[in-house]
Amino acid sequence: MKSVVLCGSTRFKPEIRRFASELKNLGVVVFEPHLHRESEEAWASLPADYQKFVALGLTFDHFQKIRTGDVVFIYNKNGYMGNSCTLELGFAVAANKPIYALAHDKDEICRDSLIKEVVKTPSELVERLK
Repeated sequence: MKSVVLCGSTRFKPEIRRFASELKNLGVVVFEPHLHRESEEAWASLPADYQKFVALGLTFDHFQKIRTGDVVFIYNKNGYMGNSCTLELGFAVAANKPIYALAHDKDEICRDSLIKEVVKTPSELVERLK
């Protein structure tokens, strides 16, 4: 079975975790994003150079997951794709990975054109992986 790298916004954390769990139950190897985030207050209390260090580490960690995985799935509920996910999309394209998404990109036709196919459920995605 192929492996899937999930990308998406922290605003969809519960849904992304549920999607990942369903994929795993179907026998897929899943690479998930780090979606834990301290409160805005706790984050703001960190020195700026430390914030940058943490953000850089998380970004490069996810890029490595994209290098490792077979396909990328963007969990973009209602077509929303934030800045980090846009970076990951570009990296996946550069790494020549097939890209699937939950929805069409609602804001940017260029991003949308990079999505191979929209699939709505983990079982639909598994069918594409065969």
